[in-house]
Amino acid sequence: MSISTKDKHNHLLMFILTLGVFGILNTEMGVVGIIPIIAETFGVTVPDAGWTVSLFALIIAFSAPVVPLLFSQVNRKTVMVLALSVFVISNLISVFTTNFTVLLITRAIPAFFHPLYVSIAFSTAASSVSREDAPKAVSKIFAGVSAGMVLGVPVTSYIASEFSFSAAMVFFTVVNVFVLLATIFLIPSMPVKERLSYGTQLSVLKKPILWNSFLAALLMNAAMFGFYSYLSDYLITVTDVSFKVISLLLFVYGMANIVGNIAAGKLLAQRPFATLKYVPIIMTMLYLALYGLGEFTLPTAIVILVLGIFAGIANNGNQFMVSTSATEAPDFANGLFLTAANLGTTLGTAICGVFITVWGTHSSPLGAVVFLIIGIISIVIRNSLMNREKHIISTI
Repeated sequence: MSISTKDKHNHLLMFILTLGVFGILNTEMGVVGIIPIIAETFGVTVPDAGWTVSLFALIIAFSAPVVPLLFSQVNRKTVMVLALSVFVISNLISVFTTNFTVLLITRAIPAFFHPLYVSIAFSTAASSVSREDAPKAVSKIFAGVSAGMVLGVPVTSYIASEFSFSAAMVFFTVVNVFVLLATIFLIPSMPVKERLSYGTQLSVLKKPILWNSFLAALLMNAAMFGFYSYLSDYLITVTDVSFKVISLLLFVYGMANIVGNIAAGKLLAQRPFATLKYVPIIMTMLYLALYGLGEFTLPTAIVILVLGIFAGIANNGNQFMVSTSATEAPDFANGLFLTAANLGTTLGTAICGVFITVWGTHSSPLGAVVFLIIGIISIVIRNSLMNREKHIISTI
C-alpha cells in the first residue's frame, strides 16, 4: 500500500470511527433533553423516565473494563459491526415500543456495547498513526464525543418536541445504520495483530501509575461534568437568563469543547506533562471566576466559552493519562478510562448537588474546584511516577 493510499485509508477510517462515536454518544446522551417527553409518552413519572439516562451510565461504568477485555482478541471490524448492530436493533425496537420496561431494556443492552466500540475507536485511532501522532488521532475521536453531546441533545429535543418520541428514535436509528453500512462496506478486515492473553492485560492493574491516572481522570471528570449537570440551573437561578440564551450558551460550550479537542491533539503530542498540569489549574481559576461573576451575563458567557475549550483539552488529557499508563493493553486501558469518566460524572453530580442543597445553586462551581484541587495533586504525582518509569527504562 502506497503512502498516499494509506493516508486516504486512515482518513476514511478516522471519519467512520468519529461518526460512529457520534452515533453512539448521540444514543446515550440524546435522551437527556427529552425526559419529560418520555414520561408523558409512557405514562411514568419524570424520575422514572430519568432511568433511561442513569441506567445507561451505570452499565457503562461497570462493564467498560470487562467487555473490551473479553473481545480483545476478536477482529476489530467484527467487533465494531456487532456493537453497531446491537445499537441499530435496540433503537429500532424503541421506535415502536409502547412499554416502558421494554424501553429500559433497549437502553440497557446497547450500554454494554458502548464501551466496546468507543474503547476500540480510541485504540484503533492511536494505532493507525505513529506514537507521536497518536494524541492527534485520538483528539478526532473526541470531536465525535463532543458532537454527540453538542448536536445530539438539541436535535433530539427538537425532533421529539415537534414530532414525537418515536421520531427521535428514528433519528438515532438512521445515524447508526449509516455508520454500520459504512463500516461493513468501507472498512477492511482488521485482525488483531498481537493477541494478548487476559492475564497479560489484567497484569497492568498492578501498576501504581495506572491507578493514579485512573483517580486523576475520575476527579477531573467529576469536576467538569459535576458542574455541567447543573449548568442550566445555574444560568437560570444565578445569571437569570432566558431558555433561549441558555440553549445558545450550552451550544457555545459544546462547540468550544470541539475546539479544545483539536487543540489537545497538538498540546498532548508536544508538551504532555505541562498540558496535564496547567489545564486543571486554569480551569480552577475559571470556575472561581464563574462563582464570582455568575450574576453578570456577558462575563459569564465569556467564562463558559473559555471553560468549554479547556474542558475539551481536559477530556483528551484524561484519556491520555490512562491509556499511556498501560500501553501494553490499549483496549483494556481505554475501558478503564470510560469507567473513570462515568464514575467521575456520577460522583461529581452527587457532590455538586450537595453543595447546591447546603449552600445554594451559586455554590455549584465550588464543588468543581474541590475536585480539581485534589485532581491537580493526583496529576503531579502521576507525572512524577511517569518520569521515574521513563528514567528506569532509559537506564536499562
